[in-house]
Amino acid sequence: MGVLLYFAGTLMLGLYFTFAAVQGDYGVFKRAEIDAEARALTEELALVQADVARLENLTRRLSDTYLDLDLLDERARDVLGMVRADEIVIR
Repeated sequence: MGVLLYFAGTLMLGLYFTFAAVQGDYGVFKRAEIDAEARALTEELALVQADVARLENLTRRLSDTYLDLDLLDERARDVLGMVRADEIVIR
């Protein structure tokens, strides 16, 4: 009877540790979830870095040391809501 209890206890412990290794807080499924989240965050970081680079470029183009007249004209007309006489506005 003791041998049967020993093997049953060993089997239960083995099943418990197997379950914990697969489904636990540090298990295989959690690792896959963390990897997927890391990939998504890496892609989001790339998008944010591209947006920051674009905004830095626009800021540099409107700075005192470098003035892009076309960009200044575009922004001023956009903010003021004005158009030139030779332009056609399509809405």
